[in-house]
Amino acid sequence: MYYHRLGDIPHKRHIQFRDASGRLYQEEVFGREGFSGVTSTLYHIYPPPRFRQHEDLGNIRPNIWIADKILPLSFRTFELPARSDFFEARKVLFLNADVQIGVIALTGYDEPVFFKNADGDEILFVHRGEGTLRTVFGKIAFRSGDYLVIPKGTIYQLELNGGEGRLLLIESATPVHFPRRYRNEFGQLLEHSPFCERDIRVPEELQTHDEQGEFVVYIKKFDKLFRFTYDHHPFDVVGWDGYNYPYAFSIHDFEPITGRIHQPPPVHQTFEARNFVVCSFVPRLYDYHPLAIPAPYHHSNIDSDEILYYVDGNFMSRNDVEPGYITLHPGGIPHGPHPGAIERSIGKKDTDELAVMVDPFHPIAITEHAQAIANEDYYKSWWDK
Repeated sequence: MYYHRLGDIPHKRHIQFRDASGRLYQEEVFGREGFSGVTSTLYHIYPPPRFRQHEDLGNIRPNIWIADKILPLSFRTFELPARSDFFEARKVLFLNADVQIGVIALTGYDEPVFFKNADGDEILFVHRGEGTLRTVFGKIAFRSGDYLVIPKGTIYQLELNGGEGRLLLIESATPVHFPRRYRNEFGQLLEHSPFCERDIRVPEELQTHDEQGEFVVYIKKFDKLFRFTYDHHPFDVVGWDGYNYPYAFSIHDFEPITGRIHQPPPVHQTFEARNFVVCSFVPRLYDYHPLAIPAPYHHSNIDSDEILYYVDGNFMSRNDVEPGYITLHPGGIPHGPHPGAIERSIGKKDTDELAVMVDPFHPIAITEHAQAIANEDYYKSWWDK
């Protein structure tokens, strides 16, 4: 990310900074990878470590259905009912030591909870719904098609503007970045990147709450949930600056890279972290070689699993997919276009498909939440009708 600032800050770091009455603001350095990664410096009204009570609510790690998978599977996530409880709405479907992948099916609620994920960064892809992400850094309005990237340790509230929200959840154990090949040595996105800084929406309208009382923050740590009670509002920051903060990026602002012949999945890459990548498949022109086959070739993910979340449009390599559908193709097992898809694609000029792909480089396990919506006969979809 690039440098950003909001609110009031002193002209130097780590010096006295007081309000009009002489009260000293409480400085917090919010950083990654020790003191070697990106940081932001925040100025609080109240000391951020000060809490009154804490309670261990127990383990929330889902039970495993399949640890060693070999068959391709598909899942209909819209069959999971929407919940008004934020934690009941979050369902992890796949996981390994690097990444947890699931969905959030949320109905509107009166008072969004304060939540902090102390286990990892979160990427929330908003499939359906709109609202506001409220954080200590300010607020970000979101809508369908947005990726919300929330750094590890950020206290946030997810507020819906009524109706139902359907989101893809990706939790990374390590910091999430834009692909390194799209950044120069200073971090600036390069000319050949499929997006640029103008497409990134940063926090705005910092709202400082100088309020005391009882404020409950739910914290996820060690795949357990804890309830901390503070005597002040968590969003008590008067100003901040730095490089470590939440942001939004719309999949509709991803500019596809095309060519005369079929381009491989890395041209769709949007984010990277340790041992997995996230890609965006968006409407685009097809290949323009006179003998081009726009449908992807059959391929084996020898070193990674492939998890594809279908958002909208007609996915040219698949038959009978719907919004909210997930396919899982395990590493080492060939997969490719469904019967008829290759011939159908020849001569087509463009596609309206919209999908998000996550490729973990280490095998993932499948949870019991996924079992409830699984199609175990998916492998039969390659049989000729």
